Amino acid sequence: MANVPSDLKYAKSHEWVRVAGDVATVGITDHAQHELTDIVFVELPEPGRQVAAGQSCAVVESVKTASDIYSPVSGEILEVNPELAGNPGLVNKEPYAGGWFFKVKMTRPAEVETLLSPEQYLAQIGPN
Repeated sequence: MANVPSDLKYAKSHEWVRVAGDVATVGITDHAQHELTDIVFVELPEPGRQVAAGQSCAVVESVKTASDIYSPVSGEILEVNPELAGNPGLVNKEPYAGGWFFKVKMTRPAEVETLLSPEQYLAQIGPN
């Protein structure tokens, strides 16, 4: 069974969002990191960059492939995870904790409501 925490929202492109006030923390789901296999490099956006919902703003590279990471919400990149530069494997080990990618100060918080619920995301990825 996939690890899909019930307190998060999900993008169809396999990013998760944890909202606290007007700040959204973004990472990739357990399902996504499992599909990518061993992650060897993460290219993160620059703090201060403006992103739109659905816009590619980061790249994750694994031994299999490179994949774009999309911002699920619009806003300004506040912070990126400094741990990923030296330890990209955190995304594999802790996709919902230490392996987060970036934080966005949302300019359109209502966009969160357009994201998938845990149940909808589970339905999208199907049984594992």
